[in-house]
Amino acid sequence: MGILNLRSESFSGDAVANVDLALRRARQMVEEGADIIDVGGESAGTGHAAMSEAEEISHLLPFVQRFGAEGADFAPPSDAAQWFPPLLSVNTWRTGVVEAVLPAGGDLLNDLSALPTDANARVCAETGAALLLMHNEGEPKVWHPYHTYPDVMATLEAFFEEKIALAEAAGVARESLVLDPGIGFTKLHDDNLRIYRELERLHRFERPLLLPVSRKPVIGEVLGVAPAERDAGTVACIVSGLRRGAQIFRVHNVRAAVQTIRTAGAVLGCV
Repeated sequence: MGILNLRSESFSGDAVANVDLALRRARQMVEEGADIIDVGGESAGTGHAAMSEAEEISHLLPFVQRFGAEGADFAPPSDAAQWFPPLLSVNTWRTGVVEAVLPAGGDLLNDLSALPTDANARVCAETGAALLLMHNEGEPKVWHPYHTYPDVMATLEAFFEEKIALAEAAGVARESLVLDPGIGFTKLHDDNLRIYRELERLHRFERPLLLPVSRKPVIGEVLGVAPAERDAGTVACIVSGLRRGAQIFRVHNVRAAVQTIRTAGAVLGCV
């Protein structure tokens, strides 16, 4: 899953300024091996004020429409294992934005709100889009002190049980759900590392696991480097995730991630 940021406030400094440039970047990521493009119109960080629904829609909708019209015309993959045409993941959480954008062509809703109600799940059910459930605490874009958990893995297991049931009751088929443990969201350093180490516990839900590995703050805490210098740490997290059965990796540097997955997968015998 290649990350495509449409806003300059992105922590990694890799945002694109307009739809034409965004499509060019998406095309490049697909050529590098991306199966999914994850497009976001607003950073999840709390260092910038939240934008209005109308503003976020104005960033996302033109790209989603163009991607739907042009994505199938991207250069076909050279690797038979690559998903093509590429899937489009829409990274948003406000229901008004979801209702306006997802019907225009999103294959997956990457919802970082932790599904406080079933509203976004209902939109997914109506449009046929898959739904990514990410663990988080509290409303996005609002600063929350880092939470401490007596047992972070037990917390994740209870969370996914509840939210899977909520999504299914709203009409989303279980096979249309993807799980994300939310590394870096309302979690302390040791809890983030523990999730990497004990990811297998989440296989009990028999759903694909997305591992958000790319340039995460926990990598910066380990290495003491800025986001742009965390690709080597990202590679290490990808290898760890492969060993523990993660199926989707959300990354900025698609080429490095694809080469890591192919090489490590061949060595480990898991790809």
